[in-house]
Amino acid sequence: MFESLTSSLTSALNTLRGRGKLTEANMREGLSGVRTALLEADVAYDVVETFLSRVVDNAVGSKVLESLDPAQQLVGIVHQELVNLMGPVDHSLHLQPGKTTILMLCGLQGSGKTTSCGKLAKRIKEQGRGVMLVAADLQRPAAIEQLVVLGGQIGVPVHVPDGVTDPVAVCRAGVARAQKEGISVVILDTAGRLSIDEALMQELTKIDRTVGPDQVYLVVDAMTGQDAVRSAKAFNEALELDGVIMTKLDGDARGGAALSVKSVTGVPIKFVGTGEQIDALEDFHAERMAGRILGMGDVVTLVEEAQRKFDQDEMKRQEERLRAGEFTLDDFKKVLLQTRRLGPLGKVLGMIPGMGGMQEMLAGADLDKDVNRLFGIIDAMTPSERRNPSRVIDQSRRRRIAVGAGVDPHEVGDLVKQFDGMSAMLKGMAGLGMRDRLREVQRLQAQMSNPAARLGRPKGDTGKRLTADERRKQKKQREKEVRRKNRG
Repeated sequence: MFESLTSSLTSALNTLRGRGKLTEANMREGLSGVRTALLEADVAYDVVETFLSRVVDNAVGSKVLESLDPAQQLVGIVHQELVNLMGPVDHSLHLQPGKTTILMLCGLQGSGKTTSCGKLAKRIKEQGRGVMLVAADLQRPAAIEQLVVLGGQIGVPVHVPDGVTDPVAVCRAGVARAQKEGISVVILDTAGRLSIDEALMQELTKIDRTVGPDQVYLVVDAMTGQDAVRSAKAFNEALELDGVIMTKLDGDARGGAALSVKSVTGVPIKFVGTGEQIDALEDFHAERMAGRILGMGDVVTLVEEAQRKFDQDEMKRQEERLRAGEFTLDDFKKVLLQTRRLGPLGKVLGMIPGMGGMQEMLAGADLDKDVNRLFGIIDAMTPSERRNPSRVIDQSRRRRIAVGAGVDPHEVGDLVKQFDGMSAMLKGMAGLGMRDRLREVQRLQAQMSNPAARLGRPKGDTGKRLTADERRKQKKQREKEVRRKNRG
């Protein structure tokens, strides 16, 4: 979601690079580009002015102007102020042992509140705790059925109204049932409205007073920009929120809500929804998000996601095969399928340091569709062709595979060339630590940023170019050797 903001901020800060000396005047001129980038991203005006004031104060106060690399120091200060703007964040749900913890979720209709209840329940269940969902959203008829379906998917009980029309009574009965059954956590899915109104706030306040939830979370839609911030402010005044769950961060929202909500309301973002899948809920880390915004990537989250979502046994088998020098197109396909578990490929690229330029190169490209075409080509091959594509696949086989996959023959040839280079790179990365692997990925990005570069197998040294006289001498020598052989 931060692609536009990242591009604008990077351009603004790059104007400060390469100057022999950075003065306070041209620093303010460069930061005016930062101001424009933040305002275009729909960050609240007061938040932008306060943010830039802190950046300038810290830059002058820490003698950035006299440092050896002032622009780099300024980027560091901008990063730290972004962290301060969005954090700190308490990631604990404050689940209390020996008693039933009540979590109340509220929000406007369409914000993803009911889906977030299911995601949060799955997260708590994976921690080994019992959890129950309570369907108290009686305004939207489909909300109860949706929560029942989600509960069935993740294997948790759902308390439904069963003819009761009072949401307060539903919440009270759900909590009593959970306490009776010894369930550790209850999540209340409360009613929403299309907009904030007095009836909604009275209903939520009554549930808050009657049931006494331990934590109250507001679910907001990042796509609504400053409307999300205004909603958070109104809900917090009525309920005293403990945190915000921001959904649809995988969309094309400009990012202003994520940067503004903590500063305007004082309520931190606790979790972020990054997709429609039931496990697409992440802890919000201010320092990691600031790194993504400035194009620095987010390796920690990427590694955590990989450890959680990858098939670790399959990864070990792949590692052993790479160490043994074995890597086929079947293995290549498995690697791509594993990577897909992390989400859209564009999102994964954005989390790797230094790959922001690669995202710009691929802007507008449908990476996932291209990967499906690769799968089609691989599936159209025989087992022997997948084992040794560069040796086995000739022109006639290339035409046959292209017909089977519904692509042009040159795409088959391109895949074989790309696979040769990828195979060599992955074999070289076998046994390396994460830091060294990232170095290799960044080297690959530098290679691909050259339009004339290819990922094919590197050629050997062909030596220096021969002069015309040297070529004539070599030709005479070859002819002499031929005549000598003929005489013998």
